[in-house]
Amino acid sequence: MIEVRNINKSFDKLNVLRDVSLTITDGEMLTIVGPSGAGKTTLLQIIGSLERPDSGSVCFDGIEITRLKDSKLAAFRNRNMGFVFQFHQLLPEFTLEENVALPALISGTRRSEAINKAGRLLDELGLGQRLHHRPSQLSGGERQRAAVARALINNPKVILADEPTGSLDSHNRAELYRLFFDLRTATGKTFVIVTHDDTLALNSDRVIRMEDGIIL
Repeated sequence: MIEVRNINKSFDKLNVLRDVSLTITDGEMLTIVGPSGAGKTTLLQIIGSLERPDSGSVCFDGIEITRLKDSKLAAFRNRNMGFVFQFHQLLPEFTLEENVALPALISGTRRSEAINKAGRLLDELGLGQRLHHRPSQLSGGERQRAAVARALINNPKVILADEPTGSLDSHNRAELYRLFFDLRTATGKTFVIVTHDDTLALNSDRVIRMEDGIIL
């Protein structure tokens, strides 16, 4: 589904990724582990087209997304990729329902349809009583589940998660693990997750270990 070929990336004089190649299959749950500074997040951002490599390519279902112009790339990303970050990145001025609906609104979905879909997703994730709350009124675990709903709103082919449990306590970490695995079973979506958490890594289909900008 995703082919990463000979990716190199530097920031100033720091080589963050060095000739990295990786194939990710449809429906796989892949975790990327390694020490801080290994290049994990940069690789995830390049896979998700949030960052462009200095050289190399990323192909998504046969489309070389590294060649797309910014506007087409943004539209492709919106349709095909969902993102979950360490911190939920919910907008404080919007309700939970509005936050989750945002990617659908950006894609051109009618507001009423986007809001209804967001409500259904939040209800499925156990947040049906929180639709009109703002992020500050929710627990950390609830906010992260809402971030997962937002990632799912456009029915993307792949979910990319960067340390999604990093800000959660042990109970909420376990709940989020269960949610990811349940979603993969129910939907067959591909998950690519950067994590320091051995429990999540050990239960994934495959673990990629990185160090000093290379895959070991």
